[in-house]
Amino acid sequence: MELGTFMMPLHPPGRNATETLAEDREAILLADRLGYREAYVGEHVTDLAENVTSCLMFLASLAHDTKQIVLGSGTINMPNSHPAAIAAQVAMLDHILKGRFIMGISPGGLMSDAEVFGNYQKNRNAIFVESIDMVLKIWESEGPLDLGGEFFKVSTMKTSIPEIGQGLILKPYQRPHPRIVGTAVAPFSQGVTEMAKRGWQPISASFLLPEWVKTHWQKYVEGRTAIGAKASPSEWRVAKSIFVADDENTAQRYGKGAEGPYHFYFKQLVRKLVGFSGRSNLFKLDQAQPDSEITPEHVVDKLVIAGTVNSVVEQILAFRERIGDFGTLLYACHDWVDPALGRRSMQLMAEGVMPRVNAAIAREASREKAVAA
Repeated sequence: MELGTFMMPLHPPGRNATETLAEDREAILLADRLGYREAYVGEHVTDLAENVTSCLMFLASLAHDTKQIVLGSGTINMPNSHPAAIAAQVAMLDHILKGRFIMGISPGGLMSDAEVFGNYQKNRNAIFVESIDMVLKIWESEGPLDLGGEFFKVSTMKTSIPEIGQGLILKPYQRPHPRIVGTAVAPFSQGVTEMAKRGWQPISASFLLPEWVKTHWQKYVEGRTAIGAKASPSEWRVAKSIFVADDENTAQRYGKGAEGPYHFYFKQLVRKLVGFSGRSNLFKLDQAQPDSEITPEHVVDKLVIAGTVNSVVEQILAFRERIGDFGTLLYACHDWVDPALGRRSMQLMAEGVMPRVNAAIAREASREKAVAA
């Protein structure tokens, strides 16, 4: 199992943006030094708590300071930009990173973003599909652009001078394009099936019950099977909120206590998803359970893995047992209320937890092989 990281990011809205942006950069630079394989960064325009307004700009700021880690957009909210702008910016970043880039895409889930860009209560899934289809066609095109759809138009027919390069958009470093991934949120997500049919890979969100995460693999297999392809667990990424500490008291206080960043994270999500967006289904198995019971404390208890190295290893293996095998565990980054504890958790995760998790997985595979023989 590989180790990566995923940050929305989410900070208390009263914090200074200059400081939080620097903190988020530091987390990814640390992940690079510790050997994390991938790092994804989200974006939102209308949320002071999630103040990375362009994930591509943010990743560009890391391009020359990181050495090995693959950087990913987590995600580009496709309906909120023009396909030509997305195609050009992604291609440029892919060249800057020399292919060390994964293109994460989605329709966008923040309703205030949808409203500010004029997409609120519109069919954002349809806008999303048209947008990514246009981006891919832009990269395929060898001549003047002439693409029309219900929501967007991309044309350089009247102004193109191909012999000097005018009227064409830069193609990515990776051909035909960077690997594409999409974040999966809904239980039994049909979007995962459609992604799988296109060769795109899923990231299961960090705020889902294990029972809902498990359904994403089923839908991914369904999509790959539909096109005659075999689904590999290595293609599935799962995000999870994890805090590792040197002692159990610190782990519980910081990882699950009311003053810690994990509680703050889920307090924000509960307000957005349950209190406003009607998505309480994400946090409960019995849909008859009253929404009033979906409190931050309840969600933190269900979804946060916190403990010492040995405890977290056991919890991750138990989580894997519940949802099935997957290729990359994405450590969800949270606000560094205590920077020393935030850094130490990432270090213990890379140097203590993952080697033991992978050793346990290898022992399990060896036993299964012996039984099969």
